Amino acid sequence: MRTDMMTGRHTMEQHRHTVEGTDPGLFVEVHEPATDAGLRPVLLIHGFSSSTKLNWVDSGWITTLQDAGRRVITVDLPGHGRSHSPEDLDSYTPSRIRADLLQIVNDAGARPLRDGDPSTGLDVIGYSLGSRLAWEFGATQPDLVHRIVLGGPSSADPLAAFDLVAAQRHLADGTPIEDGSTAGLLKMAQMLPSNNLFAMLSLIEAIKGEPFDPAEAAPHMPLLLVAGEKDERAATMPELASIAGKRGGMVETLVIPGRTHTNVITSRAFKEAAVGFLGV
Repeated sequence: MRTDMMTGRHTMEQHRHTVEGTDPGLFVEVHEPATDAGLRPVLLIHGFSSSTKLNWVDSGWITTLQDAGRRVITVDLPGHGRSHSPEDLDSYTPSRIRADLLQIVNDAGARPLRDGDPSTGLDVIGYSLGSRLAWEFGATQPDLVHRIVLGGPSSADPLAAFDLVAAQRHLADGTPIEDGSTAGLLKMAQMLPSNNLFAMLSLIEAIKGEPFDPAEAAPHMPLLLVAGEKDERAATMPELASIAGKRGGMVETLVIPGRTHTNVITSRAFKEAAVGFLGV
């Protein structure tokens, strides 16, 4: 495994470049398989208020993909895990994050798709907020992304309805938050000592400034959409599938019995479906 910190000037193997604007300080790891299957690398994008460790390491995803012979690229989003918490709002915008992800995978050796060469291109797995980012990343990088797996996806971004003023007032003087979704998301962000609340609120503000519109730019490559049976967001999966299908993409869906939005990430059935879907 190789570990790198994406800085204003950073090095991954022999690649070096300067990132425009403020240094986002993204923590990047590349996990090598014991036996390489000869397939393209897999990029993992975690959810809000989570990290590579929580979503992908502790749940067994990285080990599962390595056992399948896949090279895995992971990154902690700004303000999450071991990444820095930039002071500038621009570092948290979805468009900036996508640009940083593109630079990261390029530095890690991902190459544009080439017919007949299964080692070219990139597969992407996103979870929750990571699914939104993966959807847009695939839509903007059709020459690079081969297939996408979306866990806990939604056609609407729950962070867009977050009441920033109420959250800031609550943090300042304890004023109760009336909106249940806002209260729940803030509580989730506060549960992890490693989370920087300033960064969490900056991310939400930046996301509100770039609303998610899946129909505006939809990926054309094959998609696998996965949700738990008890995940309220699962109700919107058919809408996402329809949007992608109308753009000519092949779409598969999987609903896992008994699972919620929180624990579907640990499902063995989810991992097995993803490995099979991406192993072509």
